[in-house]
Amino acid sequence: MTEAVPSRLERRKARTRAALIEAAAAFIAAGKTNAPILEITQAADVGMGSFYNHFESKEQLFQAAVEHGLEVYGNLLDQLTADLTDPAHVFAQSFRLTGRLHRRQRELSKVLLSNGLAMAASDKGIASFVLRDIEDAVRAGRFSARDPKLALVVVAGAALCLGQLLHDHPEQDDAEATDQVTEDLLRMFGLSADEAHEICRLPLPGLGTVVELPDSAA
Repeated sequence: MTEAVPSRLERRKARTRAALIEAAAAFIAAGKTNAPILEITQAADVGMGSFYNHFESKEQLFQAAVEHGLEVYGNLLDQLTADLTDPAHVFAQSFRLTGRLHRRQRELSKVLLSNGLAMAASDKGIASFVLRDIEDAVRAGRFSARDPKLALVVVAGAALCLGQLLHDHPEQDDAEATDQVTEDLLRMFGLSADEAHEICRLPLPGLGTVVELPDSAA
């Protein structure tokens, strides 16, 4: 069956929505969540009327920006762990890459940190990816977590506190700190100290690809 080609109007609407989400992500990263809608639409270079064609409120726009950013990042982690077969390795590599994200992609990092509690409780975005990885590791007998959802809470707390630490202390080595926290998490989930250390010394793929929060094709 031939897939329908978006019309010119649909493409224009998608570009407008993407521009609003991009602007909202920038305001979130800057801590300017109290900015009026007019300021956001001006940053997006769209009209006020266009805003209400896509969102009912500023809060709804910010929520969409956060969810989209987390979804994009979760998909990126899936791509960067696609060749791994051990779910414990998948979890560790994703956490190690996320820790390094805070220095390499600061805007996305700030979005993550600004919405950490919502992220941990959400069934969308990166939280769903992490929960899936933990559940896979439990089913495979690699993790001994009794309740994967509670394990997710612990992982989210560690990730958020680590990210804040790396922002507050630029002298801290992000790779070393991240790998140490990852080791501790792996040991908490039942791996031996030697295996946890070995896993966290494996080479990582690069995070060179910039994570764009908006997707003009969305």
